[in-house]
Amino acid sequence: MASKIEQLKRQFLEYLEIEKGSSLKTVRNYEHYLSRFFDFTKITEPKEITDENIREFRLFLNRQSGVKVRGQVSATMKKNTQNYYLIALRVFLKYMMKRDISALSPDRIELAKIKERSLDLITENELERLLSGPNGNDLKNLRDKAILELFFSTGLRVSELASINRDLDISKEEFSIRGKGEKVRVVFLSESARNAVKEYLKKRDDMEEAMFVKITNNKKDTASRLTTRSIERIVKYYATKAGISKKVTPHVIRHSFATDLLSNGADIRSVQMMLGHANIATTQIYTHVTDKQLLEVHKKFHSKK
Repeated sequence: MASKIEQLKRQFLEYLEIEKGSSLKTVRNYEHYLSRFFDFTKITEPKEITDENIREFRLFLNRQSGVKVRGQVSATMKKNTQNYYLIALRVFLKYMMKRDISALSPDRIELAKIKERSLDLITENELERLLSGPNGNDLKNLRDKAILELFFSTGLRVSELASINRDLDISKEEFSIRGKGEKVRVVFLSESARNAVKEYLKKRDDMEEAMFVKITNNKKDTASRLTTRSIERIVKYYATKAGISKKVTPHVIRHSFATDLLSNGADIRSVQMMLGHANIATTQIYTHVTDKQLLEVHKKFHSKK
């Protein structure tokens, strides 16, 4: 028979899925984070969650090696990854409170302090060089032009762009996209993005439903949807071609999209909606960049008395 804590965990996960409308991926993540805590502490009831066993669990997490990236394993688990476990536990304890079940106050859990996130950005000139990289009239160049223009026009995540199908109505200036957490939002097409997609689709002669497909010289190969990794390689190729030495990814273009909007007077709530951020705190990192730009303007144009 399942312990009391396991029963409550199952009920909590069902609550997330049904009442909170969380995606299945989010529910699975919460299950992973909580299960790891419960397995480590061997607790059977919520009242057994204490400051002490949370402290011991945090020490345990901090001594875990990080994930493997490009063949290198970081010495310790990243602080923001550790925080995912603590956030899951905090939300679980809030659920206990909601049900009047005796347990530790969620306010007792403090998140690990992390360094202020820095943004990878490219200059306006570098962005122009990047977007003008694909300049041929063949299908590959037209496809790549459409990819880059669409990224900067919409601020889409790479997974979102990869999921688009060719039946997209480009006669309109907007379309809906299903993003992170299965949330749907509206994104907008610039004239240059619409034209780039239009020219690319005009050249397509296959039946594949995906908007962006692999292009090979072998006529026997059937068209298939580009993977997120393939799209990342395309962006990297044109960044190198443009002579940009820093690392450029689809997410860097997304950063440029956001900072461009804020620099030109867009309000942060609108930018949050266009990016599909669940929490405005995620969007606020871009204001640090534009604040620095404003400071430079102030220094340059505001006379010192």
